[in-house]
Amino acid sequence: MQASNFPSTTRPEPRSAPLYDGDGERLMAHASAADRITLLPDAPDSARSTDRLRIMWGQPMLGDMLTGRYRTVICGVNAVDNSHGIIAHLAELVPASQWRAATITAHVRMFAEAVVKHTAAGQSREPYVVKFDLEDLEVLALLRPASRDHFTIEDLSKGFRQVTLMLQGRRDRLPAASVSFLGGRSNRLLGSDGREPSFETVLRTMFEAGFRGDVYPSPQMWAYGGVGTFSGYPFPAGLDRMRTGGF
Repeated sequence: MQASNFPSTTRPEPRSAPLYDGDGERLMAHASAADRITLLPDAPDSARSTDRLRIMWGQPMLGDMLTGRYRTVICGVNAVDNSHGIIAHLAELVPASQWRAATITAHVRMFAEAVVKHTAAGQSREPYVVKFDLEDLEVLALLRPASRDHFTIEDLSKGFRQVTLMLQGRRDRLPAASVSFLGGRSNRLLGSDGREPSFETVLRTMFEAGFRGDVYPSPQMWAYGGVGTFSGYPFPAGLDRMRTGGF
């Protein structure tokens, strides 16, 4: 019988070390009703691979950016209002940054107008990537097409192909991380059915475009505690075998 590389569902050996000091173990045992995820171990071949996206479950994105864990962050912007976007929050929290939500939007609007005015084939190349310098952190922001109030999967694919080109050979821009583009207020990501696509679709789109950085899930994804998830993409091959009726 062929061995599966999907994580084993057998119950592990009893652990010998507690998770917390003092009464922490007993107190945290009552956290099962809270928003949470169920994190599964990756298959051994996935865990050893560097050709993958790392999913940053439970990590504070803003804190990681401000403490210098990354040199580049990828997010979305538009020419109307960015006050609720991650870029505005970052700009407010970086003490030396001269960018604010209003100036970010004004800059994006000017950039978008220049594209329309000077680029005859602008529509075919959207979305463009706008760069912002926030001191030690560079933001590569996908510009939402002016003709829509949301991003599409095609936009995401084109945008991340451009981002990948901008990261290639630029060690000064690495490591890089991206938002998931899900659960957004200023820049929504919608599928052809008018609904948000799955997180797997987003990860696959980024991966196929060549991006190999970290991805931060949206806060709303913490409500799926009953569904197992993984710490990286591509997911273990065993998942696809199970979806097709295999073992």
